[in-house]
Amino acid sequence: MTRERRRFDVSGVVQGVGFRPFVYVTASALSLTGSVSNDSAGVVVEVEGEADAVAEFAVRLRTDAPPLAAVDSVRSRSLPVRGGTGFTIAASRHEPGGTRTLAAPDVATCADCLAELTDPADRRYRHPFVTCTNCGPRFTIITGLPYDRPATTMAGFPMCPACAREYADPADRRFHAQPIACHDCGPTVSLVRPGAPARTGADAIAAARAMLAAGAVLAVKGLGGYHLACDAADGRAVALLRRRKRRVAKPFAVMARDLDTARTLVAVGPAAEALLSGPRRPIVLLPRRPADGLADAVAPGNPDLGVLLPYTPLHVLLFGLPGDPAGPPVLVMTSGNLGGEPIVTDDVDARERLAPLVDGWLTHDRPIHVPCDDSVVRMVGDEELPVRRSRGYAPLPVALPVEVPATLAVGADLKNTFALARGRYAWLGQHIGEMDDLATLDAFTRAERHLEVLTGVDPAQLAADAHPAYRSAAWARRHADGRAVHPVQHHHAHVAAVMAEHGLSGGSPVIGIAFDGTGYGPDGAIWGGEVLLADYKGFHRFARLRYVPLPGGDAAVERPYRMALAHLAAAGVAWDASLPPVAACPPAELAVLRHQLDTGLNCVPTSSMGRLFDAVASLAGVRHVVDYEAQAAIELEGLARGAPPCDGYRFTVTDGCADPGPVIRDAAHDVAAGVPAAVIGARFHRAVTTLVVDLAVRARDHGAGTTVALTGGVFQNALLLAGARDALRDNGFTVLCHRQVPPNDGGLALGQVLVAASGPT
Repeated sequence: MTRERRRFDVSGVVQGVGFRPFVYVTASALSLTGSVSNDSAGVVVEVEGEADAVAEFAVRLRTDAPPLAAVDSVRSRSLPVRGGTGFTIAASRHEPGGTRTLAAPDVATCADCLAELTDPADRRYRHPFVTCTNCGPRFTIITGLPYDRPATTMAGFPMCPACAREYADPADRRFHAQPIACHDCGPTVSLVRPGAPARTGADAIAAARAMLAAGAVLAVKGLGGYHLACDAADGRAVALLRRRKRRVAKPFAVMARDLDTARTLVAVGPAAEALLSGPRRPIVLLPRRPADGLADAVAPGNPDLGVLLPYTPLHVLLFGLPGDPAGPPVLVMTSGNLGGEPIVTDDVDARERLAPLVDGWLTHDRPIHVPCDDSVVRMVGDEELPVRRSRGYAPLPVALPVEVPATLAVGADLKNTFALARGRYAWLGQHIGEMDDLATLDAFTRAERHLEVLTGVDPAQLAADAHPAYRSAAWARRHADGRAVHPVQHHHAHVAAVMAEHGLSGGSPVIGIAFDGTGYGPDGAIWGGEVLLADYKGFHRFARLRYVPLPGGDAAVERPYRMALAHLAAAGVAWDASLPPVAACPPAELAVLRHQLDTGLNCVPTSSMGRLFDAVASLAGVRHVVDYEAQAAIELEGLARGAPPCDGYRFTVTDGCADPGPVIRDAAHDVAAGVPAAVIGARFHRAVTTLVVDLAVRARDHGAGTTVALTGGVFQNALLLAGARDALRDNGFTVLCHRQVPPNDGGLALGQVLVAASGPT
């Protein structure tokens, strides 16, 4: 038989996922000699042996990789045969500059580790940090590449002899598992309470469980930051958390002890079950069951509940193992921060910033290198719709359909997520949040620098939203250092994002339907109800909602009755005192609004579909003042879901302008006639669905093709998205919906990358 030696350079998500142990075992099974090592670009393998065995090894590199690995490419070349015995794992090599490997995201505890956690005979029984090559922290503990223990926040925990033996044993599941630890050498859990001695280890966890059962609010340190936790069935505890956090009505996510418990709270289909129990473990928004047993204040007025399952060993122990004193089966598990601030990761910072919010801290001494909030996903039928892309997903890249130069796209000011891109990849950072305070801007800077280290991308240009007052754009200008900063129109970026994640090259324009709350238009108006014929290079505004005044800017966003009054005035409907938004507006403010609308004082024109949803919600009497973004629209959607079949309202469309006046007039008539808000909501949703199809057909008739991209935050509305998608397909369109990045501003950076790479907008 012919003997052969080959080198394989493997790129992708191949560090921190058990790839080198897999290579070792595979090569040994095929009687191949050689070595495997990490370098900055991925994994380097050299094998020597019989030619057939080398060929089989090349196949298995792709087909048999570990479950958390994602092999992007395997390049190979022949080497001179030089003999040798055995196969070794060589020391990692770091080559400055050049391509970086793809760092792995944090993943939930695997079934094997959970079995050890709950087995009294196992040496890791009740170990809060049990992990292996198939699970546990990655992204939030990596300080540099190659991914080895010294380049993680586990560097300060020397392995005990038992862990060191497992780490060095190719037959062990923890072979080269960098976060490996046990009770003897790993991090320590502590419960800290004001005025009481600290507790550690199992005693700390048991005491924390008892505190939660007694109605306390605790800060609990997770993978990417602290959570605030309390008993989700205890109305007093949930109300206490709301008062302390100053969060009036925005829904809390809840963590259920297990899947069976989750089923008592929400409707869980097969696709949702796979997400809830899979390695990513996002918060999944699902329809609530009528009697879920939770406190009313957990998600007031909301048709859905955000549910997640335990994804760390500490979470599992906090709920308790068999034989432990019972604790709450469902916990509120919300981000550990004050409103608008980034999630807390530093232990000293947590003691200071979270002190007004909590009765104690369940913490540990493994540092978190970068913050990473929980991801949020919504189910639309059986399809996954990202709402917030963070833990479990970041920093996995999105493959790009075209080559791009090294670019940093800084996203938007709301739901901020940035992206670094080069070649055929865009690496999306974790969710940052609202760019409205210094702490968030600092968190953005640290996260961006960290991702540069992990990816090796040194941006030659930057891309930012075209809004002149966005803080994200100001950050880009301050940090440009002579590099070009490309302004990208908001809705063009939305459309480009959904095109990119579906692999469109941009050679042909799509019919981009971008519905959201706010986006700066080139004409100085606030856009948000747009039909753009767009590719990456540019766009033509084919159609839009008719402009109405936005009285008072942000005041109209926070008080939907103002938007309802503006739409009533534009539609020629008198402000009768019996109409809900008129009754909701204080008389003095009503007079001011009338003057503003008559004179145009402090009124910017807007075509926003998001603001139209607000207006109809207020007109129907659903919600006049909001505590969080899209609250009025969310509650209107929830009512509309339960309405009986009914006809929809109708927009009129003239010369590319969709007039909501007929919708407002008919809705006002229904309100006066006592039609239930649920029916008004359903008729409005049908009207918007019909409008989407009507505008798409008009665009197709003008030669725009048959591909429609649905994007923008309004398309987080599952009732609208499903209805529009199905109706468009029934009319012969190919429909692109978001699957990898959110339709909201959290996906904007991906589109900015593609637009900036294609030239000026």
